[in-house]
Amino acid sequence: MATRDAEATKARIFEAATAEFAAYGIAGARVDRIAQNAQANKQLIYAYFGDKKKLFYKVLDKTLVQVAESVSTDITDLDKWVDEHIDYHHEHPELLRLLMWEALEVPADETCRSEERASRYGLKKEKIADAQELGVARDDMPAPYLLMFLMGMINYGAALPQVRGLVFGSEFDADALRAWTKDAVKRVAARAADAD
Repeated sequence: MATRDAEATKARIFEAATAEFAAYGIAGARVDRIAQNAQANKQLIYAYFGDKKKLFYKVLDKTLVQVAESVSTDITDLDKWVDEHIDYHHEHPELLRLLMWEALEVPADETCRSEERASRYGLKKEKIADAQELGVARDDMPAPYLLMFLMGMINYGAALPQVRGLVFGSEFDADALRAWTKDAVKRVAARAADAD
């Protein structure tokens, strides 16, 4: 019974901490608010997770594991790959917010480099390299560069909705943007012979 209660408390803390960090970042987040919203004792947060920065990293790690379990790394079907990423970011805006807070508040040499996180990006690069070897993706661009371009095209509008709003104004059409993103991803990822 005590183990189940502890796990339920940890789950509530994670949910509250995810919302708090996504909204306020590390510096602006308040452990008091996390405890209140999780209906948990503030001391339990420190006992379970350590200080606020460690809690942020654990939240970020868990969020990245969740996306890894939800979104395919297989780029042989680019339409599906793009759809899954766009849908995930629409349903889970906290992921990009947490990554942006990390970029703003954490020096590059102190970023969260957990094994799960490193393996996720390593797997993505491997899948791109596999697609290159199969002749599905262009092989004249190193896999890490191709991955960065593809992620940028998919994530930029979701990460910066204010810029998207300024660019499109009242003419924004999510379905049209999705279709154009798929087209652009295919053109960037296409083998050189296919692009001609």
